Amino acid sequence: MSIEKISEDPAPSGMPGSPDSGERGPQKEETKGLTRIWERLVKLGLGETALRIVTSVVSIALFLVVIWIMANFYLKGQANQTQQSAMAAISTTATPTVAPPPFDPAQEAAAVLGIPRMALIHTILPTRPRFEITKYKVQAGDSIIGIAEKFGLDPRTILWGNYDTLYDNPESLRVDQELNILPIDGVLYKWHAGDGINGVAKFFGVSPDDIIDWPGNHLDRNTLGDPAAPNIAANTDLFIPGGTRQFISWDAPRVTRVDPSAAKGYGTGACTQVVDGAMGTGTFVWPTTEHFISGYHFSPATNHPAIDIGGSLGNAIYATDNGVIVYAGWSYQGYGNMILIDHGNGWQSLYAHLSQINVSCGESVIQGQTIGLMGSTGNSSGPHLHFQLRSDQYGNVDPLNFMK
Repeated sequence: MSIEKISEDPAPSGMPGSPDSGERGPQKEETKGLTRIWERLVKLGLGETALRIVTSVVSIALFLVVIWIMANFYLKGQANQTQQSAMAAISTTATPTVAPPPFDPAQEAAAVLGIPRMALIHTILPTRPRFEITKYKVQAGDSIIGIAEKFGLDPRTILWGNYDTLYDNPESLRVDQELNILPIDGVLYKWHAGDGINGVAKFFGVSPDDIIDWPGNHLDRNTLGDPAAPNIAANTDLFIPGGTRQFISWDAPRVTRVDPSAAKGYGTGACTQVVDGAMGTGTFVWPTTEHFISGYHFSPATNHPAIDIGGSLGNAIYATDNGVIVYAGWSYQGYGNMILIDHGNGWQSLYAHLSQINVSCGESVIQGQTIGLMGSTGNSSGPHLHFQLRSDQYGNVDPLNFMK
């Protein structure tokens, strides 16, 4: 074998000078190792699972790389650009200026007296205690109850504060009358010579201190003297706070066919003798052509034991039930022309302010018979019928609860 032939033979694989020698040798070994691992995984049936794991890892790595690039290059660059633009706008835009309004010197009066504050029409004054008696002029359409509501008082207080004007009769109310308005519920009392503080206080149901200490009475304990004979001038008006009393009744007396003379002091219509006559049925019809209340309702609180039925002057007035006339004529108590019927069964009916009376004492009447005409006589502010029902058992009752 020649030397030249030997030198031409290729070197064994993996040896220096061979095609697979040098740096490519370790790469081949690594590739073969990965191939063998893959073949084993495939044989074990884990090839597909391994491929999915590798793919997921690579995807996550790529996603993290993209986020890092955005955060460090793109977003920082955009923020810097925005900041630079804002600074440029601030430095190049001129600040606008607004001229102040012209100064108008105040007028001389305003400068000296100040600027007046205009009153607001909706200003509400706080409620304050009132101690003095005030005055009120009666307006058209007023009533005792309506006036009491205006001042937050009990209707009885309006009557008790104005006896010399109204005489405890709500139908005495007239337009343009000047009434006393008491500070709170109570009674106005005119002092008489010989009165004592203790006796007056007891009569009205209060204590002597209530009267003495009321500021509006202007009584001084140091100069009052003996409570039994105090230094109070006669005819002095004293307010009795919280005081009450009985009304002076203007109601017709109990008059029956048995004793009609009971009304002899009531007026010129009193009957002297009555013969027995028609008996009532116990049912009641409306006593006039109209069926509406024009003035006062039945109101014991205002000393009005009847109803005022409206209508026109001359409207017919009917007997509400069968009975006998026990009073027919003028009344001294403010009712003007008045008729009383005794129904003989414990009931009586009263008809007042008539313009005309069509019956006479002792006459028997039947239910629905015309006994007179509507008027405005006596204490009346306009045509109406003052109608009252009274029972021996129930006393004065509201007619609206009994008429059909």
